[in-house]
Amino acid sequence: MKPKYLCLLGLFFFLASYILFSKILPHFESKIDFAHWFNLIGACLLLSFNDVFPKNKLNSAASFVTFLGMVAHIGLCTIDMINSSYGNDDAAQVGLSLHIVDSPFILYPFVIVGPSLLFIGLAMHAFNFIKTNTISTLMVIIAAPAIGISFFMLKNGVLMLLSCTIFVLGLGLLLFEQEKQSVKVKD
Repeated sequence: MKPKYLCLLGLFFFLASYILFSKILPHFESKIDFAHWFNLIGACLLLSFNDVFPKNKLNSAASFVTFLGMVAHIGLCTIDMINSSYGNDDAAQVGLSLHIVDSPFILYPFVIVGPSLLFIGLAMHAFNFIKTNTISTLMVIIAAPAIGISFFMLKNGVLMLLSCTIFVLGLGLLLFEQEKQSVKVKD
């Protein structure tokens, strides 16, 4: 499968996960944590952006940061899936949370700092297009921190979903613009 299609699939799964995280849809009981599975799949597929954007020094750094963010997303989703597997066992969930908070080697790379690196890396990739696609680039760069702020600080699922939608749309537009530029260069 071409990297472009993997990117699009990643954007789809990533946005789907944030729709479920936002809780705007009616909740249904399921033994499967679809939100975190979609987020995990989406984060892994978003790594394909490392292959579709121009190769330069900024891209090299962005690729590394995006990779670290993807690894952190895998860790965070795993932690959250373990937590949700406890079901209604509040004592087990509290025990896991306390253990994570007491373990800085888990807390910082997989909960606090690490997952943000995926957004930072993709925003760095987008920065390559600041002169040619200013609006799409700014959509990604502004929405990236807005997702975290709306979720962790404001605790607003709707604002988080709106920020993620803008982020995904900006990356999608840059992806198609990149393809147009490649076609023009080949002609």
